[in-house]
Amino acid sequence: MRHNRHAIFATVAAGALALSGLAATSAHAAPAKPASLYAPSALVLTVAQGEDPLTATVKRAVTLTCAPSAEGTHPAPEAACAELDSVGGQFTALARTSPDRMCTRQWDPVVITAHGVWHGQRVAFSTTYGNACELAGSMHESAVYSF
Repeated sequence: MRHNRHAIFATVAAGALALSGLAATSAHAAPAKPASLYAPSALVLTVAQGEDPLTATVKRAVTLTCAPSAEGTHPAPEAACAELDSVGGQFTALARTSPDRMCTRQWDPVVITAHGVWHGQRVAFSTTYGNACELAGSMHESAVYSF
């Protein structure tokens, strides 16, 4: 079998040039820039049936992203983000009592949760209500858990 020395040399030279060009471009690659100037704010909100947030059956869940823009599967992301901004991301401050709402005392627990990041800080919130009526009374006119 006869080999053409010029063809082999040309193939090796082309391969070496290609590899050196690849090494040069990867060595001088620009550092990765952050995707946004805003601290991330992305949450998963749930309403679940049960007492313990770890074992409760999720009935409804939405995603809510507030930075850099309000979006997600939440039906009113702009209003929910504005409400969270007004309370500094403190989910406990969202609970309000509705004095004209009367609820039965039956024990049928409902738990709400929020997990994710709010302005760059990790969030892990949950609270349990005795029943759905108590939840509705506590979150009266709250945009965050209106889904």
